[in-house]
Amino acid sequence: MTGDAARLASVDVRDYRNLKRVELELPEAGLALVGDNGHGKTNFLEAIYYFQLLRSARGTRDADVVCFGADGFSLRGAVRGASGTDVAIGFDRATKKKRVRLDSVPAARLSDALGLLPAVMVSPADTVLAAGEPSARRRYLDVLLALTSRRYLGALQAYRAALQQRNAAIRETLRTGRANEAGIAVWEPPLALHGGVLVTERRTWVGAVAERYRELCTAIGERAVTELRYEGSVADAADPASALAHLLDARRSHEIRRGATHTGPHRDTLVMTLDGREIRAVGSAGQQRTAAVALRLLEAETYQRRSGSAPVFLMDDPFAELDARRGAAIVSVLRDAAIGQTFLAVPKASDIPEGFSQLPRASVGDGAIDMVR
Repeated sequence: MTGDAARLASVDVRDYRNLKRVELELPEAGLALVGDNGHGKTNFLEAIYYFQLLRSARGTRDADVVCFGADGFSLRGAVRGASGTDVAIGFDRATKKKRVRLDSVPAARLSDALGLLPAVMVSPADTVLAAGEPSARRRYLDVLLALTSRRYLGALQAYRAALQQRNAAIRETLRTGRANEAGIAVWEPPLALHGGVLVTERRTWVGAVAERYRELCTAIGERAVTELRYEGSVADAADPASALAHLLDARRSHEIRRGATHTGPHRDTLVMTLDGREIRAVGSAGQQRTAAVALRLLEAETYQRRSGSAPVFLMDDPFAELDARRGAAIVSVLRDAAIGQTFLAVPKASDIPEGFSQLPRASVGDGAIDMVR
């Protein structure tokens, strides 16, 4: 661990995916989870990550992670280091309601529990960060910044609400055939105000970490020149809010014809390049995994810098599709990284890299997790 570190001292998982009942006291260092694919390793990591975001790391709906035949799921965890809070989360399939208790007291708002357990998850699915559509990288920015900045979280919630209302007004205009620009324009001031906050915080963060991104890519073994930058309709404006207000007004008629709002930070992107060309177009699988791991390490460093606690680090078969050179380089970088308690999931004990061979071990089979003594 590095400095003050977040950790989960114990966890109680009920009816989450194939994990019918898992109760564990968790070692301070973390665990190496060993078992065949499809038996519950990833589900356990996802259950731990749920304490961070209050939703599946894979973006799955709550109703779809309830164990087959169960009425809902529940997660209980003793968070230590980061907040010192006992967290209980329950979801009822029938009512589709989620409830959170903090130290046995119901949380007034779900947002009160966001980020109580700083956590970063690395998995083969992260390739989408480098190879996928811009929406994956926008989600990365939104999750990272919303969990580390209350200002960003508030602006994101308000922006999405205004965007939904403006799009509804555009659809109503198309449905009725009656022009109602005033009913559309009324939502533009809040879109501009809160959108300006999103743009400002995103470009500030990217500007602060761009050089570090290059360093991490190089350390992991990338030989090409790498770049990370933020692009959008008002990304370079001196006053993003004013610039966005002007664009929304100027493009209103065009967006009515298109049937939705296409101007604003919900359309912006995080651009990653190799020798000046987008990595999603020219990067190999190994290069894309390198870029994705670098983003996750930036995420961990941001959590530590802003919260004061190194996050729990969840690694789901992290060296899949990587050659031995890049895999060894990642292990070397992780030794000095801003990570706390570590959970590593691999199919075989021989897949545990030397840098993590001292982690306590647990075997995973058919949704059961047993400590290896």
